[in-house]
Amino acid sequence: MAAASSNHFLLSFSLFLSFLFTSTLARLSPQTTTTTLDVSSSLSQAQHILSFDPQSLKAFAQTQTQPLFFNSSTSAAVFSVPLHSRGSVHKIHHTDYKALVLSRLDRDSARVDSLSTKLLLALNGVKKSQLRPLPTQIQAEALSTPIISGTSQGSGEYFSRVGVGNPAKQYYMVLDTGSDINWIQCEPCTECYQQSDPIFNPSGSSTYSPVTCESKQCSSLEVSACRSGKCLYQVSYGDGSYTVGDFVTETVSFGNSGNMNGVALGCGHDNEGLFVGAAGLLGLGGGPLSLTSQIKATSFSYCLVDRDSTGSSTLDFNSGLPADSVIAPLMKSRKMNTFYYIGLTGFSVGGQAVNISPGLFEINESGDGGVIIDCGTAITRLQTQAYNALRDAFVKQTQGLPSASGVALFDTCYDLSSKSSVKVPTVSFHFGEGKSLDLPAKNYLIPVDSSGTFCFAFAPTSSSMSIIGNVQQQGTRVSFDLANNRVGFSSHKC
Repeated sequence: MAAASSNHFLLSFSLFLSFLFTSTLARLSPQTTTTTLDVSSSLSQAQHILSFDPQSLKAFAQTQTQPLFFNSSTSAAVFSVPLHSRGSVHKIHHTDYKALVLSRLDRDSARVDSLSTKLLLALNGVKKSQLRPLPTQIQAEALSTPIISGTSQGSGEYFSRVGVGNPAKQYYMVLDTGSDINWIQCEPCTECYQQSDPIFNPSGSSTYSPVTCESKQCSSLEVSACRSGKCLYQVSYGDGSYTVGDFVTETVSFGNSGNMNGVALGCGHDNEGLFVGAAGLLGLGGGPLSLTSQIKATSFSYCLVDRDSTGSSTLDFNSGLPADSVIAPLMKSRKMNTFYYIGLTGFSVGGQAVNISPGLFEINESGDGGVIIDCGTAITRLQTQAYNALRDAFVKQTQGLPSASGVALFDTCYDLSSKSSVKVPTVSFHFGEGKSLDLPAKNYLIPVDSSGTFCFAFAPTSSSMSIIGNVQQQGTRVSFDLANNRVGFSSHKC
């Protein structure tokens, strides 16, 4: 009888321990966080951009934008200009969406090679003026503008609408946080590529003024020359693109929000490469000749519309950070003052931290490593170790989705042709101090054809420097608080 009682007690105690262990485990097991990918909407937008006629937006090009005011404590004026995708400015000539994607990815790889080369030269103390020049000859405060997505010619670039000269004429200019020199194609042309607007004619502006060879602006150029006492410039981008011409000062205007006199920019008479559609480039990097530095901006922000969107947003200067911004540290490298380095510490997938080596994304004493944020790169590039860990974590949590063959630089793809929407694990960036940014599903699962193949929009890089690209930034206002060395990310502020 006593033995039966003892056995009953042991059985009950075992069941209690089993229940307690199971309950504790359930409480400790992390819940997978998910977000919904609207497959149908993404495919519909992809199809629409192929047939879209930019002429239908001509009326928009004449509209004015107002700056978005956030938590700006500066007394400087606030300016804003429209920001558009290239597909809404320049007619896409691809009839097949996959061909368009492959063209974009080729161009994006060239962009990444350009940035990596730029860093490598800086780390090794090599100046561009020491390189063999291109075989070409030259023939004789606070502001804001609109932003457009630049994917129609296979680029990951965005265009802003600004005025140049006095009286001002409006031009679409590539937005570039990875370079400093502002430039525009100019008459007379030795070699000019096709652009959406008429080419700028200096003789029609009363404020056009050549820069002298002795000026500070001329001496700040990486590659310069002198002709009849006037400064000449050359900028090459490492991907074969370049611009050569006269270095001048001119009036730059930002819609109806103001203008800035005496902005140093290149008047390019010989321009070749991957800029088709734009009249030139706005350099928003951290160097002394960038637009942000010249107008002494305390902050600037942009919101990049979806890459296949025909809509627009704004580029704003001195407007401050939205109150709900997720804040990350903004850092500079002693070797490369152009790039904006960001304090990325890691990722999570589905609410679970991805295991990567501590300090993997830090900049070392020689200026190697780190993570930059760049609006000109489309696909985020991560050091191979970090990419593999992020990809594997995502694949582990998406085993229920039908897989598809890889496409170009994407090795993780899915066949979602039978689905109108699907729940996927949330991918988040972590910035330390408990700060994290949850990405929308469409910012990391993107269509690569019209039939429903979607790929994980990250890629590995052999470079020590990682890059957060514009696909991951789209639909988010990214604010660079230059005065306080921080970057803010805010959704729904476009």
